[in-house]
Amino acid sequence: MGRRARGRRLQQQQQQQRPTRAEDSAEGGGKRQEAGWEGGYPEIVKENKLFEHYYQELKIVPEGEWDRFMEALREPLPATLRITGYKSHAKEILHCLKNKYFKELEDLEVDGQKVEVPQPLSWYPEELAWHTNLSRKILRKSPQLEKFHQFLVSETESGNISRQEAVSMIPPLLLNAHPHHKILDMCAAPGSKTTQLIEMLHADMNVPFPEGFVIANDVDNKRCYLLVHQAKRLSSPCIMVVNHDASSIPRLQIDVNGRKEILFYDRILCDVPCSGDGTMRKNIDVWKKWTTLNSLQLHGLQLRIATRGAEQLVEGGRMVYSTCSLNPIEDEAVIASLLEKSEGALELADVSSELPGLKWMPGITHWKVMTKDGQWFTVWEDVPHSRHTQVRPTMFPPKDPEKLQAMHLERCLRILPHHQNTGGFFVAVLVKKSSMPWNKRPPKLQGEPVEPREPVRSSPAHPTGGAAADPAEPERKPVSGLDDTDVTERPENVESSGSRKGGVCGPPPSKKMKLFGFKEDPFVFIPEDDPLFPPIQKFYALDPSFPKMNLLTRTTEGKKRQLYMVSKELRNVLVNNSERMKVINTGIKVWCRNNSGEEFDCAFRLAQEGIYTLYPFINSRIITVSIEDVKILLTQENPFFRKLSSETYSQAKDLAKGSIVLKYEPDPTKPDTLQCPIVLCGWRGKASIRTFVPKNERLHYLRMMGLEVLAEKKKEGTVLAQEGAGGSGPPEDEVSAEHGAEPAASTDTRAHAASGPSDPAPAEAALSR
Repeated sequence: MGRRARGRRLQQQQQQQRPTRAEDSAEGGGKRQEAGWEGGYPEIVKENKLFEHYYQELKIVPEGEWDRFMEALREPLPATLRITGYKSHAKEILHCLKNKYFKELEDLEVDGQKVEVPQPLSWYPEELAWHTNLSRKILRKSPQLEKFHQFLVSETESGNISRQEAVSMIPPLLLNAHPHHKILDMCAAPGSKTTQLIEMLHADMNVPFPEGFVIANDVDNKRCYLLVHQAKRLSSPCIMVVNHDASSIPRLQIDVNGRKEILFYDRILCDVPCSGDGTMRKNIDVWKKWTTLNSLQLHGLQLRIATRGAEQLVEGGRMVYSTCSLNPIEDEAVIASLLEKSEGALELADVSSELPGLKWMPGITHWKVMTKDGQWFTVWEDVPHSRHTQVRPTMFPPKDPEKLQAMHLERCLRILPHHQNTGGFFVAVLVKKSSMPWNKRPPKLQGEPVEPREPVRSSPAHPTGGAAADPAEPERKPVSGLDDTDVTERPENVESSGSRKGGVCGPPPSKKMKLFGFKEDPFVFIPEDDPLFPPIQKFYALDPSFPKMNLLTRTTEGKKRQLYMVSKELRNVLVNNSERMKVINTGIKVWCRNNSGEEFDCAFRLAQEGIYTLYPFINSRIITVSIEDVKILLTQENPFFRKLSSETYSQAKDLAKGSIVLKYEPDPTKPDTLQCPIVLCGWRGKASIRTFVPKNERLHYLRMMGLEVLAEKKKEGTVLAQEGAGGSGPPEDEVSAEHGAEPAASTDTRAHAASGPSDPAPAEAALSR
């Protein structure tokens, strides 16, 4: 290798080692110095004259506030966290945060700067979202904040906290979703907004299967696994992750009383890809890379995605369009164009009173278009022919003043960074009044089969739906008078499809849809007469109302190792659309085959991941434990019966060996103790009881009981081994667990995300006691 080649390689290695994101800058080494708390990128000058010229000309910032606006953009973004609101112990976490961790931050100084005690976001309900001036680097590297940082990491992993940018929390709130709503998240990865939507479905934790569901989509196959990982933390049977281009996401159909109908969604979140200039505070690269060309190139895609969303929205439904860009080409121009082409089918909702405390600027009604070389255009007619590929007519405001006024673009929300110390953001809330004009069609001739039309309202008991267009067909320009429900089904798409025999929902064949990334395992529903189920039903005394038709596995051959569960509404979607969509993941694990299970009365043990869904249907093998018992069970590997309370022993002594449920009920007469119920999976051995709870969930419950367990304690005999490591293998693979060993963690992100956290089978030693 020559000297020049060696020099080039060294330069490439240095570039690869350089951090590429502001939040990762702590890993980049180097000292803070002039970069301050931001933790890196001292070489990036936070200046972009074109950016300043562009936005000053468009006047999106109120008069006299420009300097404050730019100053805020140059400051690092505050850390924000959101407490998962639907779990019964959200109040316990909030109490723990306020009375322990936040108190420890009072009067604390780090590197000479006073740490501000976190404050609740004024506009987020029930004090469930908080922000602090602590940057990610300070949190990670400061010894004084070690406990607080471990708390955040552990609670995030167990799904009790989401570390999410404040403005990112706004779209799901404005979507106003309820447990019976069918929700589509069109561009969902990495998934923080999706988790908010799942929380809204489970607003009532006493209902294990809400009637609604979330279908979360992303075009990037790899990012879909990140999405799965995020969604899995919430252990919901009502979430499905799919992999499609959002601008041509296929129409799905469902079965309603024996009749195929098109699935229309009650709520659609349309958080589109954007240039991201509202994220300058955390993505510092935007400072040097910003140009108007980014917006010009994205506008068409954003409009196509929003249009596709509007087509699939039920009449009376609500769609939220959002970007982390301040640029009207990506914001108001897309909304105005969508409203114009909808011809009254859509209207902007007035949501000014829905988030009291949130400061925002109304949408603008006039703007200009600037090319990448700085040339301005006010109307489409002035654009030379040579620019027509770069600048499109839909980028300009409507010319008709009356039409423009009727759009009420001022109902859009633009959040500016300096108003509440956040990132920049844009949100528009649309309500659908009638079918899109190209979906309206003349009445059918007599004798022709009548196809369903869009209903006025989707009732929980009668989900809407119908025939779907073939997803392999690219989206074409809509033809007036033709509803896309008119597209006839290909013979192989009809119910008699071979891939659906026996309840098998396989991945779509490559002829229909080009598959990217990994080929997914099939989703196979357990047949009603499967001999596998009766022993389970008898062992756990399952209630007759238990929906066994919703059980599925991920294999068509061999022993069924894991049983997953979905809601009946998602089952309906899966069974009727196996060839229309590429499903990455759905369902939560409820049972795992245990080693030598045939020796006991049941070959399947309970999985912690799905216990809160399963528990309402279980009528036997439940042991009620005290708070002291819970502490022992979570800190010792196989405590003997004698270590537990006499009440617990009296319940356990007559039970046969095998899987059990451990239930803690709070005592309202003792307000100082943990005031939320806990349900744990366990194993009743010969003379001991063992819990099967993933590491971070153990830490969570112990923390809620006032015990702080740091990482070093592992060496002192406390059982805090990562029980979720088993998820790093394929969903049906528990080979290492069968040999009594806990599976080692793996870096196989895809498999880990696909199978989610699991808990290994009990070791032989535990079973022999």
